[in-house]
Parts: sequence; C-alpha cells; structure tokens
Amino acid sequence: MQKKWLIALVLPALVLAACGQAAPAAPAAPVEVTREVEVTRVVEVTSAAEPAATTIAETPSAGNTSPQASTAFGSTLTAVKARGKLLCGVNGQLPGFSTGDATNMTGLDADYCRAIAAAIFGDKGAVEFKTYNAEQRFAALAAGEIDVLIRNTTWTLSRDSEDQVNFAAVTFYDGQGLMTRNSSGITDATGVAGKGVCVQKGTTTEQNLAEFAAASAITFTIATFDDADQTFAAYVDGKCDVVSADKSALVTRRGVLADPQNHVILDATLSKEPLAPAVRHGDDQWFDIVNWVVFATFAGEEFNINTTNVDSVAEGDARAEVRRLLGSMPEIDLGAKLGLPKTWALNVIKAVGNYAEIYDRAFGPTTVNQIPRGLNNLYRNGGLHYAPPFR
Repeated sequence: MQKKWLIALVLPALVLAACGQAAPAAPAAPVEVTREVEVTRVVEVTSAAEPAATTIAETPSAGNTSPQASTAFGSTLTAVKARGKLLCGVNGQLPGFSTGDATNMTGLDADYCRAIAAAIFGDKGAVEFKTYNAEQRFAALAAGEIDVLIRNTTWTLSRDSEDQVNFAAVTFYDGQGLMTRNSSGITDATGVAGKGVCVQKGTTTEQNLAEFAAASAITFTIATFDDADQTFAAYVDGKCDVVSADKSALVTRRGVLADPQNHVILDATLSKEPLAPAVRHGDDQWFDIVNWVVFATFAGEEFNINTTNVDSVAEGDARAEVRRLLGSMPEIDLGAKLGLPKTWALNVIKAVGNYAEIYDRAFGPTTVNQIPRGLNNLYRNGGLHYAPPFR
C-alpha cells in the first residue's frame, strides 16, 4: 500500500552541523565534518511498499489502549525483584547496539540491560530481552511489557513529556547521516535531489528528513519502512538511492553488507541524536537506578577500574570516592539510597566493564564497526560523558 503527501515549503539555507572526528583507516569514509548546504524548494514524500526481508521476531506491543503499568515510587524495583529478572526492550536488528534473541543479545544497549540486572541481582544474566520496532517501543514501556527501554532511542522534549518517559544519562552521542553507493555520483547532501531516500518510519530520522525537505530547495522521494531490516534491505535491493539513519547505524550496517567498500557515508550531519535509556514517569527510584548504573560505567573508566582489577581496587584503593563507589567504605552505603546492594557498582563493572570496555566491544578498533569515540569520550578526553560525584 502506498501513501503520498506533498510538502511544499520554501525556507532559507540549511546549515548542516557536524561534530566529532574522522574514522581511522578502514573502509569507512569520514563521518563527521562541518558542511553548509544551501537549499531552496519543494519535496515529495512517498511511502514505498515494504520489500521482503528477514527480521527478528518482534514482541507485539500492547498499544496505547493497554492499561499503564504502576509507576509509584519503588514499584518497578519491587516487580523486577519478585519476577527474578529484568525485562529490557531493545532493537535486536542493529549491530553494535543490539542483535540476537531473548537470551543472547550483543551490543552496547544489550550490555546496559545486563548492567542493570547486575546492579540488582549481582547476575548479568538475570535479564530477558524483548525486541520492538520504533513505533511499538513507547507503548510497550507504558503498558509495563518492559521495565526499561534501551533501544538506540533519541532523547527529545516531546518524548520526555508527551510519551510520559524519563530519559536517563546518554549512553551514545550520535547524529543522522546519509549513505549511498560510490557509483551514485552523490557527494554531499544536495546530491539527493531527484533521488529516493529509504528511512525507517516512526523515528526522529523520518522527521528530520521531512524538516530538511521543508527547509530546502531539493526535490526528493522518501520511502518509509517498518523496521531497520526492511529499510536497509530496500536500499540493498536498489529501491532507493540513499539510506538515512544515525551515523552509527550506517557504519555498522555498511560493515555487514556484501560489498561495504562500494558504499560511502556522506560528510553531512543532519541532526543531534543523544541516545539514552528510557523509563516510565512516576517511579523516581527506578529512574535513579538506571541513571546511576550508567554513571557507574563512566566513573569506572575515569578511575581506571575495569573487569579485571575491580576486586583488587575495592580492597586496596585509598581514594574515598572509589571506595564509596565500590561499596568498600564501611560507614557509607550508597547502594541503600537506591534500594540496591552495597556492592551494586562493583557488580556492574565486574559484569560488563567500564564504559570504554562496553564501547570497545561494540565499536572498537577490533570490531567490524570501528567508530571513533569522538563525543563519546570522557570529558577529560574531549568528549561529553561525565559522572556526577559518588558521595
């Protein structure tokens, strides 16, 4: 079934801001460069039929008509403990963030699900992964199908308010980009004129393209698809000339194509995309738990605590903040303030590592993805990640 609508807005020039640094040697082209694009005219947005593609089976959402889960203070942790495991909503189709099945999921998002389970139970395996597409995810969270959503989800004002969710600390700073074949002749964002662009519907990516269209003088066609597999399958099948997604997704998806060297990620960055875990409004204790689990991984890197040395650091380190973090200061129990064991942060780092370890497993130089840290460095290394004090 096809849907058509016409956006006809004439606005001034669009400045595409970019940030970060170019990727190292490897087939990846630089993905973050500042570029100014002038645009002047109209855009036609078309929804194309969905191509056949193999996808991970997705957990159906209860939808907006389902009763909302209880979000009273402490209710989520109580439910998780009674169940004996964490229910974590993920993508399941995005290399580097989450790929796999209900019990065996890999990637940065999947590791943060495990980190929360480790903080609560001391067991990173006490988690069940549930996969959702972009349109299902918030309804599933509201309905209580999952305890936390860690699904490469962009933190925006409307989602923070209208969708009744709270976003915890950002785990990955990203930006929207464009990928095309080397043979297309497209070298910058203006080159999409007259072309077809594949995008996943129900995402900020789709909205950003519409806004780019409204502010530009470039006429192009947007084809939308239900999930990431269908979107990239359409691009591979030649149903569109360009595919648009977060740059991290473009890098990881290019890495698994049959001919990655024949595809280029353009310099232009169309948006800011801070990706963060989301929880339901109302349960401040649960929000604090998810927030501080993320911060514990940042602090682990800052204090040079990792999976191999965390026990010895807890036993012998003289730094007061490190001892408070790892629960080895007798008179102070930060875990109790969160409703967690005293050694919750030690359990997190021992189970999944510090942020550098998590990042390197997903995007480091030994992976097919190889995304430079850039803004995802600690603040002391020129990045944006920063843990508040553990005291």
